[in-house]
Amino acid sequence: MGQADFTYDFRSMNLLQQDPSQLLDNSDFVSQSILAMDADWAAQRLGEIRTLMERSSLYRRALAPTATLTGIIGMAAGVIGWTLPVKTSSGFCLYWMVTGILSLLVSILMIRRQAWKDNERFWSPPTRRFIQAICPALFAGACLGVIGTLHPQVSESYLWNLPALWMMFYGCALFSAGFFMPRGIKLFGSIYVLCGCISMFHFTTEALNQTLPRIVHAHIVMGSSFGILHFFYGVYLYLTDHH
Repeated sequence: MGQADFTYDFRSMNLLQQDPSQLLDNSDFVSQSILAMDADWAAQRLGEIRTLMERSSLYRRALAPTATLTGIIGMAAGVIGWTLPVKTSSGFCLYWMVTGILSLLVSILMIRRQAWKDNERFWSPPTRRFIQAICPALFAGACLGVIGTLHPQVSESYLWNLPALWMMFYGCALFSAGFFMPRGIKLFGSIYVLCGCISMFHFTTEALNQTLPRIVHAHIVMGSSFGILHFFYGVYLYLTDHH
């Protein structure tokens, strides 16, 4: 018999020689420890759910002006991109990425302002969960924009499908955020995903038929999707806010 077998048998003999009541006590201790950990975990989750329910009203109060202002920024960016015009591939990608970052910063500042008015913490565990929910889709969309910015030789079909992909990724981010915000944000995100799918089907067909319009027209698509949709959603929230 080897050393490992001898050690195993020795421990087994010691275990068998113990008083059964001691074994029961040890098992009770383990069970009580597990129950205590489960209780702590459940209490923490309930606290976060309660905070999320309270934050839902905060997000709704901040969402109406945020969506409206984001829509105005998007529409203005579409008109500016059309009139300048920004017509190179790298210029188009960089222009709308800067516009997106500006809109995101404005949204964060407005939500922070609403939290300050209501004497509530801005950076909290629910807020971190919200950020974690939207980051993957937004990061994927940003990577597509970086590719178009760093590689000016990308095809026109790539640039025309880029707004559609941005719509779909943005819609996925909004849908994920809907688990921590009012239910309407899920529907709003689903509308973006649907619009992105329709746009991709249309512009892919145009590319196969070699009838794509000039890239400057893509600013109208961006201004309409990320500007007009946000603006009307903000107006809808204003009209349906009963507080």
